[in-house]
Amino acid sequence: MTTTGSKIGIALVAPSGYAPDASILARGVALLEARGCIVHQYFDPAHKFQRFGDTDAGRCQQLMDASQNPEVQVIMALRGGYGMSRLLQQLDWGQLAAGNKIWVGYSDITALHCALLTHQSAVHQTTACIAGPMFASDFACETPSEFTQNQFWQCLQGPQHTIRVSQTNNPLLEAEGRLWGGNLSMLNHLLATPYWPQIDNGILFVEDVGEHPYRIERMLLQLHHAGVLERQKVLILGDFSDYRLSPYDNGYDFDTMLGFLRQRIPIPILTGLPFGHGKERASLALGSWAHLRSNHVGFELQMQGYHALGSQITPNRPK
Repeated sequence: MTTTGSKIGIALVAPSGYAPDASILARGVALLEARGCIVHQYFDPAHKFQRFGDTDAGRCQQLMDASQNPEVQVIMALRGGYGMSRLLQQLDWGQLAAGNKIWVGYSDITALHCALLTHQSAVHQTTACIAGPMFASDFACETPSEFTQNQFWQCLQGPQHTIRVSQTNNPLLEAEGRLWGGNLSMLNHLLATPYWPQIDNGILFVEDVGEHPYRIERMLLQLHHAGVLERQKVLILGDFSDYRLSPYDNGYDFDTMLGFLRQRIPIPILTGLPFGHGKERASLALGSWAHLRSNHVGFELQMQGYHALGSQITPNRPK
């Protein structure tokens, strides 16, 4: 991984949706440049296609071109929405995974992260993924979250990154394993496909937005019935927001759903991870070796960070 001096090269790509208000993009570029980054913009706001940031071919080209730029260390998605699923069969995943880049985003970008994780072991130089901020919502927004910003830059500094959470009613435990996960709907969407990472004894985290508790339960039961959850050390729930209960639910809410799952699923379930579609978003180094300690008042999740200016990214367990 080469650098321009000591500055981080960040490529901006639009693999999913477009920015509804293109006038805010300059604000995000200015914020990144103020942090000493060199920004390479691979999408053209004028090239939006239907609900996407470009045609399928154009979005594929953005990803491939950014992955081959030796002056780029970090590749960040403009936003989520929908669109990565249309690209999965068209991309050269071996080439992308061999690019030794750090791919950043969340939501729809979970599909990109999962596909990269499935190809990491096939290449000599490995890429890395951070479930974390996106350009439009976290850098180009009017009031960026200080928590989200600090989390991102700390995760890029390596060699370790730690998240501390105050949360009651979680089980007492200590576990370690590969950290993975992302948007729950996207994970279910990829199950039993070539883009599903086969990770055992991992620490799995999930989040979603606009999904009623019964749909969250249904998706987690699908992972349970498929044998995915029982092969993990622990499941951590992030932010689940913007759903609406109704009188028909008759007392069935998120806490009721959680209680049922804790009785049914044979691994510990933690809540309170500050990650999802809210304003404050932790940065999570996907594929890294993580150590989790939880008690009745909170938990600490320690993982390998990804040194953006290092010569090589090493997301797997240290020897």
